[in-house]
Amino acid sequence: METPVRKIIHIDMDAFFASVEQRDDPVLRGRPVAVGHGAARGVVAAASYEARAFGVRSAMPSVSALARCPGLVFVRPRLEVYKAVSRQVQAIFADYADLVEPLSLDEAYLDVTDNRRGLPTAWATAREIRARIAAETRLTASAGVSYNKFLAKLASDHRKPDGQFAVTPAEGPAFVAALPVAKFHGVGPKTAEKMRALGIQTGADLATWSLEALQARFGKAGGWYYAIARGQDDRPVRADRARKSSGSETTFRADRSDPAEIEAGVLEMADEVWDWCARTGALGRAVTVKIKYADFRIVTRSRTYSALIADHEALRRASLVLVRTLFPPVRAVRLVGVAVSAFDGGHEAQSDQLDLALT
Repeated sequence: METPVRKIIHIDMDAFFASVEQRDDPVLRGRPVAVGHGAARGVVAAASYEARAFGVRSAMPSVSALARCPGLVFVRPRLEVYKAVSRQVQAIFADYADLVEPLSLDEAYLDVTDNRRGLPTAWATAREIRARIAAETRLTASAGVSYNKFLAKLASDHRKPDGQFAVTPAEGPAFVAALPVAKFHGVGPKTAEKMRALGIQTGADLATWSLEALQARFGKAGGWYYAIARGQDDRPVRADRARKSSGSETTFRADRSDPAEIEAGVLEMADEVWDWCARTGALGRAVTVKIKYADFRIVTRSRTYSALIADHEALRRASLVLVRTLFPPVRAVRLVGVAVSAFDGGHEAQSDQLDLALT
């Protein structure tokens, strides 16, 4: 017997954090809003669609965001509120699928192949889920419907905000062929730049490359790029998905020896990691700082704390404490990275803040 075509839905809440703030404070409705700290060294955790029209994006420094949008209103994050709304949304998902894979507080994959509700199509299922979210939370969500996770996620971006889009098995390869590779999940900015240098601009360009050639250029990831260029993705929706760590790293344009410049790079990576923590609501107790020297030797420093790192500034301070144990640098530094781990899944953030003295 033939394996039935899977029916996968990707649900993505629209500008989630910012939309919650606009819902709860009528004064903010229709105004450009950024969730985050507007201080000189703060970053944007989320932006409303009004702010995005000015080019404001998550992970953008607050100073840059204000320069693009002088009327931008900063609102401090309320993680507990976002978590509560996310639980409402997850409860709705549970009514429609046994296999639900949350990616963060505001998005998830659902495998509705089993069709628990007896709805005629996955399209109708996605539409009913979105209607319930709107009725029960007064927020909007967008949905992508397809036969695999990769295409469902791409599709959910296609009619944002408050819309949905479907990609059928017959349409998959052509849909991928027309898109820029920079939009593909799993193709980050640096990989997209490398692909552009090789003349790979779209999915159609990527599909002209053989598996062997892609593996030669991109290693193990070459197999993934070969598959998605053809609209293929066999990954199952995993209800028990758990992430063990989250990190970010950057390679300097030129090797750095000045401790102040190295610290600036570490703080930038800490900001990126905190943006992920804020979006997902995942808080950890361990921080790791990574350094790669000019000779490619890698050194890491880690520390695990008794309390959750529940504050942006606490993560920045912890990262600085760790990198300063490596000063003065024994040689020029090529790369720095920061990671958070030891997540307390399902636990609420502790109220006591970390006291990380910079001594």
